[in-house]
Amino acid sequence: MNPKGAGGITDWCFLFLAGLFEIGWIISLKYTHGFTRWFPIVFYVVFGAGAAYFLSLALRSLPLSLTYAIWMGIGITGSNLVSITLFKESYSFLQVFFILMILCGIIGLRFS
Repeated sequence: MNPKGAGGITDWCFLFLAGLFEIGWIISLKYTHGFTRWFPIVFYVVFGAGAAYFLSLALRSLPLSLTYAIWMGIGITGSNLVSITLFKESYSFLQVFFILMILCGIIGLRFS
């Protein structure tokens, strides 16, 4: 492990991939309709396993608290953006503003 826990570029790529799988995981959960549709359940399992796998790879050298915060930030931001665009859910200026604040927080955590 790097003394500062900064990790290499590969670890940050693993973290980003884990975040993308997290987005897929939560979206596929919506499509399961309470686990009554089998095909989306398969995607739910695959995306959930992928998120856990890539997160575990990132955690080999990145600090736990930083990694978890960024992973959740990617998931929260991505799922909100997908729900607005794909599911046509309503949104307000304040929602968009705070999503941007989460993104700023992720970027700030990465460079701090």
